[in-house]
Amino acid sequence: MVHWSDDEVKHIHDMVSKSSIAEIGQDGLSRLLCVYPWTQRYFSAFGNLSTEDAIIHNAHVKTHGQKVVASIFDAVNHLNDLKGHYSKLSRHHSEKLHVDPANFSLFGRILLITLARHNPKAFDAEVQYAFNKYLHVVADALGKQYF
Repeated sequence: MVHWSDDEVKHIHDMVSKSSIAEIGQDGLSRLLCVYPWTQRYFSAFGNLSTEDAIIHNAHVKTHGQKVVASIFDAVNHLNDLKGHYSKLSRHHSEKLHVDPANFSLFGRILLITLARHNPKAFDAEVQYAFNKYLHVVADALGKQYF
């Protein structure tokens, strides 16, 4: 079990409360698909992902990005059992979608950058530390069913 300090919990909850799921979701998933283009293979049903502009304006990317970030933001209410919270989703990504679990960490890196861009005044080193820790635990929880 991961130990969360009171300050870490506060920073995580504060960042979530200050962030727009719609904006963070679309920007985050768009960045993932542009910066790590091999991740596009999991989204072939999304249509044209051939250019940065096509990705940014893709309605499927926007919708799925919001869904992913909504899940990550909701999970802050389950800090003491993230593996349990994500067990079904982990199994789905492992058994049905065959997503490389390394991609969860890649998205965590992208999400940190996205949060910092959208909340520059609030995203200090302590917030970065807490949210980075949180995203590592989320990535680990999502990868749990792979091993």
